[in-house]
Amino acid sequence: MNDFEDFSNFCAPVSSGPLPRWQRKALESSQHVNRPSSASVTPGRSKSKTPKSAKRSKTPSGDRFIPNRKAMNMDVCRMHLTFESGKENGQRPSTTTDPVSSPSSTEKHANRYKQNASSEYSAVLASSLLDIPPSASSDFMRNDLPNSKILAFGDKAPAAKEGYLNPHRVLYNQNSFGSRVRRNKFRHIPQAPEKILDAPGLLEDFYLNLVDWGSNNTLAVALAESVYLWNADTGRIEQLCETPADDCITSVSWIPEGNYLAVGTNSTVVQIWDVEKMACTRRMRSHSGRVGALAWNGPLLSSGSRDSQIHNHDVRIPNHHVATLAAHTQEICGLKWSPNGTQLASGGNDNLVCVWDSTNAGSRWTPKFRFDQHNAAVKALAWCPWQNNLLATGGGTADRTLRFWSTASGACVNSIDTKSQVCSIVWSPHDKELVTSHGFSQNQLTVWKYPSLARMAELKGHTSRVLHTAISPDCQTVVSAAADETLRFWKVFAGNDSGRSGSKSGHFGKSDLSSSRSLTRSVNIR
Repeated sequence: MNDFEDFSNFCAPVSSGPLPRWQRKALESSQHVNRPSSASVTPGRSKSKTPKSAKRSKTPSGDRFIPNRKAMNMDVCRMHLTFESGKENGQRPSTTTDPVSSPSSTEKHANRYKQNASSEYSAVLASSLLDIPPSASSDFMRNDLPNSKILAFGDKAPAAKEGYLNPHRVLYNQNSFGSRVRRNKFRHIPQAPEKILDAPGLLEDFYLNLVDWGSNNTLAVALAESVYLWNADTGRIEQLCETPADDCITSVSWIPEGNYLAVGTNSTVVQIWDVEKMACTRRMRSHSGRVGALAWNGPLLSSGSRDSQIHNHDVRIPNHHVATLAAHTQEICGLKWSPNGTQLASGGNDNLVCVWDSTNAGSRWTPKFRFDQHNAAVKALAWCPWQNNLLATGGGTADRTLRFWSTASGACVNSIDTKSQVCSIVWSPHDKELVTSHGFSQNQLTVWKYPSLARMAELKGHTSRVLHTAISPDCQTVVSAAADETLRFWKVFAGNDSGRSGSKSGHFGKSDLSSSRSLTRSVNIR
């Protein structure tokens, strides 16, 4: 009877049944850990080549416990922890309201905390970067930043006060390569000329020099038997002189002061004209051939002739011929004095460039250097105005090379093949640039950057080779004269307003050149 009662009593604990699975697993694990290491080895038997490892339980008792947090709201827990410990807000969440059951209240407190934390961080950042006291920066950031957008599209920022300097501007303007590195400046060079004038009767002769621009802002142009003066300030045109029909003008050159003009003729005569009085003050004859090149050095006038000689004339004394320079074997077609007046460069049809030193006093000079690297006649000569002892030379059709010489050492410091005949060279006194004029096939003017010799611009428009160029007194405009019987004025260089001399304005005269009856035959506005 007792056994039946025990069997029918379902609430009594089971004592004779099998152990639960978790108890069996714990018992097996404890027996495996407490088993000695020698028990697994059978004495007197060799080890098998492939020993079988003891079976391990799939769920060892030492494994870590991973709780299930799906039912837990970690954001709410974090909010409660931070709000209980934080005192800077001055408020705590209400204990009467369940945050889980009131999501609007929870989100409100969380957003308020994030907003205040961001304000405090921004205030500290502003005080360190903008040098603002922490209290002022905290008030500034708390009042302005929370209700504003950082990268929002809107109106332009207000202009800074006059004279305001940002103390941290240097952090954004400094160059990592040092202050010596400059940014390249790119400027616009007009491709069209500012003015075009007709020049009928301009001789197409490579060896002559028929255009010069004086410091009085007057352009002298030789057209066949006549010399004309064009005033760039007023636009007035005047005929200075005219030779007989069997003679012609072969060269013109202004004295640096601008009140006298030297004129070379085919009849071997050199004339000195006073442009204010419009009168010839002197005629000098010393050559046996036409005078195709002239160059002034103070009161000293150098003339180069077809007789292959260079004569120096002192225009102040009766016996004007003071020196003879003989080193060329053919016609002299280029003469230029250095800016300091100590060196004279000469180029000839014998492909030779000579540099003469004026310190060698005497009636006959010997050249300091002879440069024979050119393979054609050298007419284009120009001294660098901002670097001493730097001479640029250009060769003719068979050479087409632009070369730069150091007259201190006699070495060729740079050169480039221009692909066409070099007729003239003009340096910019204020920029490290120069302009060269060329012949076939483009008949262009090329603007070069020195010393890189990068082509900055190609100025085209002439239909024949550009034989002559000259620069204005303000060092901005270059005039080109070509065999197509036109004069074109190009705004090439930037110039320097403080360094102008003679020029009153940056533009040319306003008068109509064709209105002068005596000049309609020679110069007209196109």
